[in-house]
Amino acid sequence: MGSPINIPKLGWTMEEGTLAEWLVDDGAAVAAGEPLYLLESDKVENEIEAPASGVVRQAKKAGESYPVGTEIGTID
Repeated sequence: MGSPINIPKLGWTMEEGTLAEWLVDDGAAVAAGEPLYLLESDKVENEIEAPASGVVRQAKKAGESYPVGTEIGTID
């Protein structure tokens, strides 16, 4: 069981965010703190860092909107 990658709540009123772009390919290694994906909310893009080190397993596609808390992948 790996570390989940979830859509974070970046503001009080944020209910969903758009996974604008994965910055790390599916199956690629990442270190904790490295940029992992771009999250778009209220017309602002935020670079979200990897919560752990390991291999990225993408579960959701870029370009789609997801509710806060949605698991979009894992780091194994």
